[in-house]
Amino acid sequence: MAWRISSISYSCSWCLFPQAPYSLLFGPSSTSTRLLNTPSLTLSLSHTLPLTAKRSSAMDDQVTEEQEYALHSDLLQQFSSIPNIDKAWLFNSHHGMFCVSQPNLLANKRKKFMLSSTILKQTDASVTFHWSPFPIELSGVSAVVPSPSASKLLIIRNPENEAPCRFEIWTSSHLLKEFHIPQSKHASVYTDGWFEGISWNSDETHIAYVAEEPSPAKPAFDDLGGYKKSGSSDKDCGTWKGQGEWEEDWGETYAGKRQPALFVINIASGEVQAVKGIDKSLSVGQVVWAPSAEDSAQYLVFVGWSFETRKLGIKYCFNRPCALYAVRAPRHETITNETDEIRSTEDVQAVNLTETISSAFFPRFSPDGKFLVFLSARSSVDSGAHSATNSLHRIDWPKDTKLYQSMKIHDVIPVVFCAEDGSFPGLYCSGILSDPWLSDGCTLIIPSVWHSSQVLLSINVLSGEILRITPANSNFSWSLLTLDGNNILAVSSSPVDVPQIKYGAIVNNKEWSWSDVSNPIFNCSEKVRSLISSRTFSVTKIPVKDASESLTKGASKPYEAIFVSSKTMKSDACDPLIVVLHGGPHSVSLTSFSKSLAYLSSLGYSLLIVNYRGSTGFGEEALQSLPGKVGSQDVNDVLAAIDHIINLGLASPSKIAVLGGSHGGFLTTHLIGQAPEKFVAAAARNPVCNLALMVGTTDIPDWCYVETYGPKGRNKFTEAPSADDLTLFYSKSPISHLSKVKTPTLFLLGAQDLRVPISTGLQYARTLREKGVQVKIVVFPNDVHGIERPQSDFESFLNIGLWLNKYCK
Repeated sequence: MAWRISSISYSCSWCLFPQAPYSLLFGPSSTSTRLLNTPSLTLSLSHTLPLTAKRSSAMDDQVTEEQEYALHSDLLQQFSSIPNIDKAWLFNSHHGMFCVSQPNLLANKRKKFMLSSTILKQTDASVTFHWSPFPIELSGVSAVVPSPSASKLLIIRNPENEAPCRFEIWTSSHLLKEFHIPQSKHASVYTDGWFEGISWNSDETHIAYVAEEPSPAKPAFDDLGGYKKSGSSDKDCGTWKGQGEWEEDWGETYAGKRQPALFVINIASGEVQAVKGIDKSLSVGQVVWAPSAEDSAQYLVFVGWSFETRKLGIKYCFNRPCALYAVRAPRHETITNETDEIRSTEDVQAVNLTETISSAFFPRFSPDGKFLVFLSARSSVDSGAHSATNSLHRIDWPKDTKLYQSMKIHDVIPVVFCAEDGSFPGLYCSGILSDPWLSDGCTLIIPSVWHSSQVLLSINVLSGEILRITPANSNFSWSLLTLDGNNILAVSSSPVDVPQIKYGAIVNNKEWSWSDVSNPIFNCSEKVRSLISSRTFSVTKIPVKDASESLTKGASKPYEAIFVSSKTMKSDACDPLIVVLHGGPHSVSLTSFSKSLAYLSSLGYSLLIVNYRGSTGFGEEALQSLPGKVGSQDVNDVLAAIDHIINLGLASPSKIAVLGGSHGGFLTTHLIGQAPEKFVAAAARNPVCNLALMVGTTDIPDWCYVETYGPKGRNKFTEAPSADDLTLFYSKSPISHLSKVKTPTLFLLGAQDLRVPISTGLQYARTLREKGVQVKIVVFPNDVHGIERPQSDFESFLNIGLWLNKYCK
């Protein structure tokens, strides 16, 4: 990475630094540039370099910069090293297995490991977890999937380069089978959480899964450019391979990945078969085995996404039409005659089970196999908004396993447009456990966003009864790990509380009791605990300013902001305020623990995390009020939230910074243009700065139309925008207000971003620099939209902390 040499001044009131100004010199040969890629060396500097009040020479300035980076990186590392629980399983109510990960900065990967526990249940319904003394690293493991009886464990190791994919079948004591599946059969197994589908059948003899279909043969040429016949050996003479025909992929994070296809492996023989009967236009995912009667054909149910002329970006985009399909699983018995061959191929074509609804995903069969439930994002598909309010549905599964096109769909939870105060605001669920059922076989446990928090819900899929089973008097957020019979293992956290494992049990029929599970996973340093214990948070309702009669009832209701501050803050000495804005725009900032935001808060900042109208979790009317009004309604909502906090005496109007990524970056750059006097500093991660430029290069050009025009933009979408389209895109963009910007702004850009290509951020940042605004640009050459690689995420927030300290303290 090339660093621009610039001289900047710095002043900080944070307790770890002396109260004196510094002069810093950034240069390409600076030791600190190298330090960013050597965290262990950075940490040692915080203990070996003495702090002095002032530096004068260029060499001394570099040493001071090293001190700054060392002290900040030491603290950030203590926050970022807190592990996450990715998945968990409880077996026979006595044993637990936890898949945990944490960033490995030196390797620039997330290190995965497994930690096991023994569970002791007391007579008073309390539980005690006894943890193994050390975790086991899962090196090279892509997926871990226990069998239904928990007697076997599947481990998948995806290949690097052209190596085969490895399937390992383990028992409790040893490796039972290992199969190497060549690239000619299929490439990597999808383990991304969206196309991902890995499912054991009930008798644990076969596993269905989704993997990249094999690459087609590419044209080969000899050293003179002569075409070489397909199938001839490369060893015959010197050859080189052409590229072949370019193929569409599903955009952001799927670049270079091949079409997801369905396969079944026999775990006795290792035989792998591609599932037939699926149209080539379908990308498949989320496969599960359907229940089957004895001696009858076995079926697979999967989600299929179709495309016509182009695959639009699918990551975070629930507005891509999809349906549930059923297809007969491959037969593995040997074909002995022509009659058997005919019988083996009859009725093989996949059946669309949900033709009458535009979206269906996350299929789950009830334990008794009598019905199939699934989520739908039809309100997202029908409106064009990339995410909206979900609905839940049920299909009664036929006893004779005869499948029909467009089976009868029962609505379990419809889309909620406007909820009464305190009532269920609608379903906002991004995932369902593979086994989400309580022992009654009809009660589903799922996580869902409820305003600014995530809660756990129990849903009776026969009666439609919905219960919030996590505490209603708490603003904490909850994530679901796994079920243990009628009990639940979950994680609870807040912006100022490190995650805690919770064990839930039913008491008095419908009431739930939650107890803490002592665990070693979320241990953090005493310094981190001390810093976050000095902070507090609240959820504040912000009245809609200047609500007009044209607004729907849901769009007129207050929205929310999460406010994090010092417990001892006084109104006459407010901490500087960072306004934090989520992307989307149809997503939400939750009251869960964020390591990066906790780090910024620990530097002595208050945080105002705004869930402006258009966020998920507040009902469909509020969400749909934003498309067509981006750059105005969302901007005004944020300004109103800031004024609300200032009027309460909780923030000083002279010390406000703003931070956001993606659409949050869109708002950040809009705010510093529309309210140039309000912000002393800004930081934007992969911001949307110019829709007119973005529309021709993004993987989601339809997003530009819908958010600019509203729902009618879904029908206006074209790959070739008109001059009028481009004019409107420009007028809705932050770049149209660029001439008024004076706020020093940090830009953090992923060079491989397909969602908001780097060109839009660079164009805006370069123009700011032209007009003399203080700008710093950090480009991450190998990062996509999320900037989530461990080193990149670390360096990103390290720069944000230093940048804000420079201008806000």
